[in-house]
Amino acid sequence: MPSDIKYKRILLKLSGEALMGAADYGIDPKVISRLAREVIEVQKAGVQVGVVIGGGNIFRGEGLAASGMDRVTGDHMGMLATVMNALAMQDAIEKAGAYARVMSAIQIHDVCEDFIRRRAIRHLEKGRIVLFAAGTGNPFFTTDSAAALRAIEVGADLLLKATKVDGVYSADPKKDPTAQRYDKLSYAEVIQRNLQVMDTTAIALCRDNKIPLRVYDMGAAGGLLRIIKGEPVGTLVA
Repeated sequence: MPSDIKYKRILLKLSGEALMGAADYGIDPKVISRLAREVIEVQKAGVQVGVVIGGGNIFRGEGLAASGMDRVTGDHMGMLATVMNALAMQDAIEKAGAYARVMSAIQIHDVCEDFIRRRAIRHLEKGRIVLFAAGTGNPFFTTDSAAALRAIEVGADLLLKATKVDGVYSADPKKDPTAQRYDKLSYAEVIQRNLQVMDTTAIALCRDNKIPLRVYDMGAAGGLLRIIKGEPVGTLVA
């Protein structure tokens, strides 16, 4: 691994909404292609990369439940949406010349592999980008929690949360121009101030297993590569 690379293995959390681009629904091919190229750039630099993608661009279980649907049914639909997004990302990565594997927490043998921890680690060691789909496989758990869980299971050195802003703020910077941006926070500060970086379960998992979390703007070109070189991009929660 090159001497300027600070992390051996990372887990990147992308929201489903990130794939929409300027659209209201679905996947923007230009956006997913750009994200795939950034992930490949990091992988070619010598970093092992796992990715968890949400499904909010297609279905969000919590939102469906709020409109009257059974929560468990809604969450299962959300899990299937994440599989669709992971397959789309796999296609974009392979079109760009790298290798990827989709591993699902629910069994869908005809379209992807089951998540098996040792096999996932083996894929990472062989230089394949691993896309973890279907969340944790359980209702009532978000893909944020799934990202924290998978980061712990595969022994990631860093969990990355890609967002539409350049870090964590005291309030929504788009609504409150006086919102303060943080360079660094503790897990306890995130929970106590209800900063909603990720859900409380995900933050607690990171805290208890000493996984640092960095929140950054995925729209800033080259941000991912700068982070793995140790540059202080975005906000560090540790």
